[in-house]
This record gives sequence, structure tokens and C-alpha cells, in this order.
Amino acid sequence: MHTDDKDLLFEFRQPATKEQAFTKIIKKYQEKLYWHIRRMVIEHEDADDVLQNVFIKMWKGLDNFREDSRLYTWLYRIATNECLTFMDQQKRKTAAISLSDTEEALSNKIKADENFDAQKLEWKLQLAIQQLPEKQRIVFNLRYYDEMPYEEMSRILETSEGALKASYHHAAKKIEEFIRNN
Repeated sequence: MHTDDKDLLFEFRQPATKEQAFTKIIKKYQEKLYWHIRRMVIEHEDADDVLQNVFIKMWKGLDNFREDSRLYTWLYRIATNECLTFMDQQKRKTAAISLSDTEEALSNKIKADENFDAQKLEWKLQLAIQQLPEKQRIVFNLRYYDEMPYEEMSRILETSEGALKASYHHAAKKIEEFIRNN
């Protein structure tokens, strides 16, 4: 039984059903959020850590959620921001390393996967995505994997649909070029 978000939010705001509603929200969105995060941070352990932070922020902020946007949009915004925070922290830890080394580190994480096969298109795609600038990588992942409409992305990333379409177009071209040349 899929409970409507409005019902879940109502339940969350009732002291007697708050924890139960929180658990239902987690069950409803956990997998989608996990894969959104995982595509950005690459490693399972990192994705799990970021996802836990998302749920902590959700618990703390849900009482004040005004429902100006859908719950799904709000959670994706939190997840995206948590990913960006995590990636910024990673960059600061490796501040002495150049940008190309950072991209190489992401590629090495993918290559370290026990199932990695450079000849398979899905692995080439993952390597190509990691070569993209951060914003293009986020936009590409949201559009390609989550099939998110630009309008929804615009609310999550707080930028215009036109800018998102341009970012996606540039990302797709770079990915196409990478796959062709590798």
C-alpha cells in the first residue's frame, strides 16, 4: 500500500504516529535517494553516510516543511546539497591534488569495482560521467537515470530550465565524445 505524501506528512505531525510515518517516508524514498547519491559520490559506504545525513536533516526539518514543493522534490534537494557538501569536504581533504587528479580518483573508484569491465558500455558511461564538471554530472544523472523533468530539476537545483537544458546538452556531448574516443 502506497501512502500519499500528504497523509504521511499529516501522520508525521501527530505525536502518536510521528516515528511510524518517518519510517514509512524512509521506506518510500530510500532506494531512489540512495541511487541518486551513489551516482554522485560513487562508493557505497560514502552513499550510505550521505543518505544517513539526509534522513537526519529530514527528521529535523520535516516539522517545518511548508509543502511549497512536493516532498520528493524537497528530499532530492536535501540529498543533492548533502552530496555537494560531501564532495566539497573530499576536495578540501585533497586540496593539494589537482582537478585532473580528483577526476582520476573518481575514475579509479569505478575501476576498483570487482565487476568493472572497460569494454562494457555501462562502465564507459560511468567513466565518462565522472569526467564531467560537477554541475553537469548532477544534471545528467537526474535527467538520464532519474528521468526527472527539467521543471522539477529547476526547483531542486534552484536554477532555470534553460540553464539545465544547456548543461544536459553539453554533458551529453562530452559523454558521447568520451565514449567514442575510449
